[in-house]
Amino acid sequence: MLNLSRCPTTAYQAIAAQLEQELCNNYRCGEYLPSEKQLAERYAVNRHTLRRAVDELVEKGLVQRRQGVGILVLMRPYSYPLASQARFSQNLMEQGSHPTSERLLAVLRPCNAEIAAALARKEGEEVIHLRTLRRVNGVPICIINHYFADLRWWPTLQQFDSGSLHDFMRRELALDLVRKQTRITACRAQAKESRLLEAALHSPLLCVRTLNHCAGSGQLAEYSVSLTRADMIELTLEH
Repeated sequence: MLNLSRCPTTAYQAIAAQLEQELCNNYRCGEYLPSEKQLAERYAVNRHTLRRAVDELVEKGLVQRRQGVGILVLMRPYSYPLASQARFSQNLMEQGSHPTSERLLAVLRPCNAEIAAALARKEGEEVIHLRTLRRVNGVPICIINHYFADLRWWPTLQQFDSGSLHDFMRRELALDLVRKQTRITACRAQAKESRLLEAALHSPLLCVRTLNHCAGSGQLAEYSVSLTRADMIELTLEH
């Protein structure tokens, strides 16, 4: 039992310390704490004292207040291995989380120099462009731009709307994609990313550029560029 029969300053520090311990033991990144009202009732303190305790966690980068939603847990990011056949959804489900993915965009577009170089095409040639948004436990964590050079896949890929894109391709196109190259850089969330990821403007993102080949044939299949909240995902390199 937490002893709060002390001065208000000591009380909020004691509450902050216990909440931090609870975060380590009982919560995962992307989950929410009880409301400030519920926490104040639990510790039998006023809302002001409880708010100061939460402020301590906010300053440490452990939680984030989300207006009209609650107190989001930021610590203990999800681990995602960068092995050749790592499956994002399967990996997170094994960690006890609920990942989802939704299509934001599906178009044919002329490729720029970066995409052309990655897919061994000429600049200006048409490629398939899909954009997806991934969530974990309802919290958006990643925007992915997928580019495909084989236009024969376009009629089928237009039908994708949610779930795992690679599972969809395996099921509908009999294609199994294998990661061949991964490049990781850092960037900051601009206005569009900030809105879609519900993150602060200019917050840190991991930019992961990936080349995927078709298993067996070795055919170059996909170039993807993902922007992931750096506070939500921990990339693991497997050797």
